[in-house]
Amino acid sequence: MARIQKIAPCLWFDEQAEEAAKYYCGIFKNSRIVTVTRYGKAGYEVHRRPAGSVMVVAFELEGQPFTALNGGPLFKFNEAISLQVYCDTQEEIDYYWERLTAGGDERAQQCGWLKDRYGVSWQVVPSSMQDLVTAGGEKGDRVMSALLDMKKLDLAALTRAAAG
Repeated sequence: MARIQKIAPCLWFDEQAEEAAKYYCGIFKNSRIVTVTRYGKAGYEVHRRPAGSVMVVAFELEGQPFTALNGGPLFKFNEAISLQVYCDTQEEIDYYWERLTAGGDERAQQCGWLKDRYGVSWQVVPSSMQDLVTAGGEKGDRVMSALLDMKKLDLAALTRAAAG
């Protein structure tokens, strides 16, 4: 029996769970759809989904398990929670930013945050971000000032700000 990750995100979609899972798996290289579970006839009076339609998609992005649920329009994503993508190079930042912002909400882009075409919030940040912003003092202030002026993060500019 395969070991199940103790904590994994579940993303609630209206009816785009499979489409979104495929989209995300197309962006992240070490990714896969694990299973697709469909609604049956049982419970129709509660879920109101046609038998055979997609209920849950289990998928992995970079080895991290996710669940995508077609639960209906009751709940919407918001910025109160986001998924972080740590990048070692500017090329990685550019790659993920370009793909995750495609069709997303441009108004929701600031300080490395973005909202994708499904309304899911992401942060595309340098792996060194924690060190850069927690430096404190003048160095931390310079980094924070540079960060607040950016949408997509510029690793070289953040590094220059840290160096003074």
